[in-house]
Amino acid sequence: MRKSPIHLSRRTFLSATIVASIGSVAACSSTASGDVLQKLRSGGKIRIALTQANPPWNFVDGSGAPAGYDVDVAHDLARRLGASGVEFVQASFQTFIEGVKADRFDLVISGQTITAERKQQVDFSRPYAVNGISIFVAEGNTSISSLADLTGKAVAVSAGTTQHKYATEKIQDVRVKTYDNATLGLTDLSRGNADAMLVSRFQGAYLASKNGLSVEPVGPLLESEVNGMSFQKDSAALKQAVDKAIDEMIADGTLTRISQQWLGGLDMAAELKALPAG
Repeated sequence: MRKSPIHLSRRTFLSATIVASIGSVAACSSTASGDVLQKLRSGGKIRIALTQANPPWNFVDGSGAPAGYDVDVAHDLARRLGASGVEFVQASFQTFIEGVKADRFDLVISGQTITAERKQQVDFSRPYAVNGISIFVAEGNTSISSLADLTGKAVAVSAGTTQHKYATEKIQDVRVKTYDNATLGLTDLSRGNADAMLVSRFQGAYLASKNGLSVEPVGPLLESEVNGMSFQKDSAALKQAVDKAIDEMIADGTLTRISQQWLGGLDMAAELKALPAG
């Protein structure tokens, strides 16, 4: 039976449309990171997300401007990528991944721990920071000195962080209390509204000193977390450029200078060089 020319035309049209759509999706995926680099190298600003409430990593200083380790790293990265400057976008650990996927910012530089779960949704740079997690308690509390002592206790965490996940998975019968940032959690801890808080030892000590909070770290570090900068998946060109910039910051002493300023004399370059390969 002879096929109708109209049917042939429709089938051909549909096939062509499908092929074109697949090609378009592939092209978008392969050029997304190139588009970001082209924008920057043409004099555009790089949009970088951070909490602005995570000192000493990033926070808002007395003049109302973002400051901290992440902020100084972001400015140096922008210079190395050829951007005209940085546009900081306030977000939270709970919204970082969706924000990246929705193109609300180009990168997240805010102490995000590299995890297998997160890598399913976004890409990460090579590590740019290492962070140690501690248990903080109110000063004078001698009943808690280890993870086992937190069983059945009320434990504060910043919502959406890996410490949040750690608390729910590693502590039996825990009552997790979530806060928008570590300052709020540590303040509530100092007032007796939680038994302990899981937080970066650097950050907790900094916030306690800065805000006059009667809290202190106890016991050994629970774990060390390796932090990366995140961006849209399949951004091979962007990852290559960002990784190269971080390598240069480590080699030329930039990360050493920045970390010693903000992290109590810690040499972050040395910490990163000590990480296991891969």
